[in-house]
Amino acid sequence: MNIKYRLAATFIPVLLSSMAAPSWAQAAAGARCEVSSGARTAALVELYSSEGCSSCPPADQRLNALRKEAGAASLVVPLALHVTYWDQIGWADPLAQPPFDARQAELLRDQPRHVAYTPQFFVGGKEVRGWDAQLPAAIARINATPAAVNLRLSAMPAQDGKLLLEAHAAAVDGRTGGKLYLAVSESGIVSQVLRGENRGATLRHDAAVRLWLGPVPLAQGRASLRREVSLPPGWHQDRLQAVAFVQQAEGSAILQAVGMAPCARGTL
Repeated sequence: MNIKYRLAATFIPVLLSSMAAPSWAQAAAGARCEVSSGARTAALVELYSSEGCSSCPPADQRLNALRKEAGAASLVVPLALHVTYWDQIGWADPLAQPPFDARQAELLRDQPRHVAYTPQFFVGGKEVRGWDAQLPAAIARINATPAAVNLRLSAMPAQDGKLLLEAHAAAVDGRTGGKLYLAVSESGIVSQVLRGENRGATLRHDAAVRLWLGPVPLAQGRASLRREVSLPPGWHQDRLQAVAFVQQAEGSAILQAVGMAPCARGTL
């Protein structure tokens, strides 16, 4: 079953880079682990999902397999954002956060239909309703677009189990307006659902967003975001991935995205 609600027009509310996957073992040794975007635009794929939604597990599985399906030459940045508006129907999703509800609403303000539901896919900031068949083509179209923004993303372990994250954006044209975001996602999350529509199911989540930072507006085509974050004990540090992306100033289009490969086991 899908859950939907219509948003008023006035409602006001992260990956695969063109580089080879970085070595998080270097970061564990105290060195900065850094990646940069390339000449093509990576496709940011956002899935809005919930453990309380019976239609969501197939979409979760599709997102989990998307990088392999899209092919080695594709630049695809998958993120799963779990919404809270299913929580009142029998099962409180442990991955759901109110900012993800707001993010979904923000994207919908620029879509032809202002309807939020789960599962709902956005590719490059644009809703893809026929995601079962249309995702690869949507990714390919975005990859064929020259990048309007260059992104650099780094991570370095800090003291007391913290992680220092830095993202820097520089537009090709200094007049470009946009907003810089940074996120941390986790893969390999296994959840036993005890109530609700998926009662008794064992669900696996990849690229599930744990932390959402920003936006920071571009000024003269540039923006930076630096944050030292504490990693909760429940997060598996070996499965984390940092993500950065830039969304255009007016509208939902994603100008560029970049991210780090999941951490090698035991490196952070």
